This record gives sequence, C-alpha cells and structure tokens, in this order.
Amino acid sequence: MARTEFPLARAGMSIGLLGGSFDPAHKGHAHITREALKRFGLDRVWWLVSPGNPLKEHGPAPLAERIERACAVMRHPHVDVTDIETRLGTRVTARTLAALRTRYRGVRFVWLMGADNLAQIHRWQDWRWIMDHVPVGVLARPGQQISACMSPAARIYRPYRIPGSQSQALAQAEAPAWCFVNVPMVDISSSEIRAAGKWTAAQSREGEH
Repeated sequence: MARTEFPLARAGMSIGLLGGSFDPAHKGHAHITREALKRFGLDRVWWLVSPGNPLKEHGPAPLAERIERACAVMRHPHVDVTDIETRLGTRVTARTLAALRTRYRGVRFVWLMGADNLAQIHRWQDWRWIMDHVPVGVLARPGQQISACMSPAARIYRPYRIPGSQSQALAQAEAPAWCFVNVPMVDISSSEIRAAGKWTAAQSREGEH
C-alpha cells in the first residue's frame, strides 16, 4: 500500500523500517520484507523510499517513478510504501529515525538492513546513535555472516547481539540490540536491473510478484 501522507501507527506497535533508494524496487526487496515480518516479530514494515542516497555520486530515478514501481512490487497487507524522508526533509538515516521517534511516541521501530550494510554502517553519519537508539535487524544470504560479523559495528556491539534463534524478541528489545538472521535470498539487485536496462516507467506499472 502506498502512502501519500504519514502512515498511521499506534503506541505499542512494532514497525520495521527498510530504507533505500529502491532504484528500482525488485522481488529481492519484497522477499526480505516478508522474511523480516516473520523473523523479527513486527506488526508492519514501512519502506522508506528516499529522495536520494547521499553516499551515491549519481542521483536515482525520479521519486514518483520509484514509488510507483515499489507499489507494484511490494503488495502485502502489512507493508506500506512511503515517501516519509521527503515529508520529513531528512536524507540521513539517524535524523530520519530521530524524527520518527519524536512523531510516533510509543511506537517501537526496528531498522532493517542487509549484511552489506552492517559491514559498512560505521561509515554512516551518526551511526553510533542509530545502534544505540533503535534495534537493528540484519538479513543476509547464507555465507555472508563471517564478513559482516567481523565489521567494526558488529565487533563493538557484540555484547548486544540477540541470537538468531531468538529473533522474535528483537522488536521488544531495548536498544542497543541487533540480530543477524540468514534467509534464502533472491539473486537479483537494483544495479543489475539498471545495467540490463530492464526497468522503464512502463514496466514499473506491470509489477513483479
């Protein structure tokens, strides 16, 4: 479901946040979202389709096109596709999370990301604030665990890691807390789709399942 305004959430809900440029969204994003709902005890997941990634040199496709594609790809009753960062005026994850925590008092947010992001989150602005204030759920392909779990963030926050066998506890955990789970992955990436020229505005209306 797409949101043209701030999505609704009540105190006590556990909401996973999957951020990115989604340029374009694909079935791999949808797959890890469904896994996150199951693995981490979440009530909902919000896709935060960003206005642009400050770490990338070249800007993404227009936001409206990316949201249209995302809505076609991610069709689930417990998932919202949003432009929250545009509405908040934030482009950095830590600032987005701080603004959401202020706006949605009593809502428990969980930041969702792949193992590749865990490996380089120490390069993000105010990354320690993220780890200290919001539980983090990491979803990875089998075999990615060693490199990701040797990262600076994983080493520093090792005492706060929740075992994968207890992943359902993540949404209710007090930060700092993080959990790493291996999930079967769909072998596709946004960059591969762009490189192959497989995404056009017309195709975005057709959707993927």
